[in-house]
Amino acid sequence: MARLLRPKHLPEPTLHRLPIYQRIAGEWAKRGERQIDSTNLGDLAGASSTTVRRDLSYLGPLGTRGSGYDPNTLFQKISEVLGSQLHYDVVMVGMGNLGRALVNSTSFLVHGARIAGIYDIDPEVIGTKVGDHEVQSVDGGLEQAAVGVICVPPEQAQGVAEKLVASKVSAILNFAPQVLTVPLGTVVRYVDFSIELQIVMYHLTNGTGPLGGGILHTLGITPPVALRST
Repeated sequence: MARLLRPKHLPEPTLHRLPIYQRIAGEWAKRGERQIDSTNLGDLAGASSTTVRRDLSYLGPLGTRGSGYDPNTLFQKISEVLGSQLHYDVVMVGMGNLGRALVNSTSFLVHGARIAGIYDIDPEVIGTKVGDHEVQSVDGGLEQAAVGVICVPPEQAQGVAEKLVASKVSAILNFAPQVLTVPLGTVVRYVDFSIELQIVMYHLTNGTGPLGGGILHTLGITPPVALRST
């Protein structure tokens, strides 16, 4: 198992946008494009060109100023900063519909990550296979891993988090709608689909988007009649 290295310091909003820039750069590279500029990136990522340039300045030199960015170089540089060259193990707890979908997904794990073990508490699930992995009992102890993924009901999430911490997990990705209490130094990220849906509905209702100028209105789309205020 690889140790999680101390990452280069990045502001949190920049950290959230870098994977989006990386995905855009990857798509441009696949299409054979040799250059992408901050305006292109901003339009596709929902950020201003000034924000894009500021975010990418944290990556170090990326070419000649004013000539745009090489998509392949940009993709690789973001990968390095985000630690994609590292190798680390992931354990997943909760093999309900979401957990199974993530294990079977071809796009869930980033480069360098591998599933070291999958777990559940249900006797009817323990011993079955999800993809290439056999579900083990969470009460039997967890494999050592850098990252733990929680896909259990909210009332079980804290107990699972404590088991992950006890097994020396350094970071937790929590899909349960429950705030976790963990020791200082343990990284926790929350993925809450209901919150994301609320944000989408806000933009739909108000005709706004990431740029603040209103992407829906810019595209000539106005909120449905049923969503307009009366």
